[in-house]
Amino acid sequence: MRAVSVEDLKPGMILARTIVNPDMVVVLSEDTLLTKAHITRLTFLNIPVVYIKDEYELSKNYQAVSTIFNRSNAFVKEYDGVLQEAKGIFEETSRSGNVPMHETQDMVKETIAPLARNSGAIDYLYELNHKANDVYNHSLRVSILAGVIAKWMHFKRDKTRDIILAGFLHDIGKSKFPQRLLDKNINNLQGDDYEAYIKHTVDGQHILNSIEGLSDGVKLAAMQHHERMDGTGFPFGSRGNDIHEYARIIMIADIYDNITTEREGYIKQTPFAAIAQLTENMFVSLDPEVCVPVLTHIKDAFLGSRVTLNNGEKGSIAAYPNDYAAHPIVSLSSGEILNLNDHPELMITEYNPK
Repeated sequence: MRAVSVEDLKPGMILARTIVNPDMVVVLSEDTLLTKAHITRLTFLNIPVVYIKDEYELSKNYQAVSTIFNRSNAFVKEYDGVLQEAKGIFEETSRSGNVPMHETQDMVKETIAPLARNSGAIDYLYELNHKANDVYNHSLRVSILAGVIAKWMHFKRDKTRDIILAGFLHDIGKSKFPQRLLDKNINNLQGDDYEAYIKHTVDGQHILNSIEGLSDGVKLAAMQHHERMDGTGFPFGSRGNDIHEYARIIMIADIYDNITTEREGYIKQTPFAAIAQLTENMFVSLDPEVCVPVLTHIKDAFLGSRVTLNNGEKGSIAAYPNDYAAHPIVSLSSGEILNLNDHPELMITEYNPK
């Protein structure tokens, strides 16, 4: 990677590091292929220097060697391979209105399920957080996360595969969305656009209802993944046990991915922000029977991880003070031990797998 002044940037260069503004809002993500419009925007924002990938990083030899010596790169390569298959499934559904189930089920069994069983899946998924937030991309990540959660809940293999399938198909109703709506920030939707967004849950179930042999859990996960245990969700304000178990799992995978995925115009967040939100809502809008095993395993997974705080200090995750703590204890490089639950002004802004 090399530093290049913005005035020397050329269209076609590829970013090597994400660019954020002083408020930690993502301007452009790592791996963005720069266009003339991107360069003009960076100039307007008075960003002096960015990091781009050099010729060596872009070479096939570098990528091949990197894959051999880096397990996470092997995961990313396999993910990228199945991503094109996922894209094709969503495009076919959008075109015909029917999900190509034979291809979908084969993909779940042969590729997604093994990715979910990978012991480093949570770390490796975070390395994909700069990937585009297309519906099929998000659905693939949620399906892997759902498989990880099912593993943590000790479900049998057949049920785990069914939950992975539910994760992949949970947003299939968005295959009916016009591109204009897909490109919008969900938080800014109003009027007819917001009503159309809510309707993707019902549309998803309608699409899946026509598929013979599909479990009720997969169909209901598409309709109910935006419902909440306290009745504050949509489309029907269902609550508690009226929400299918699959949907309660997918809603957590969906929340986790939305928080940890890097998106232009959103605050750059880490897995620790997702952990905090799940912890704060586990006895209110989310199911504690799902949250407890998720938080137990995910907190253990991040012990020892290197982090940077918003005040610039660096350290590593030492522990979580108790099962229901939203934030970890950080051992700073200065030797100080800091409980972030006692310091609401501090937050983790950068995370690197241990």
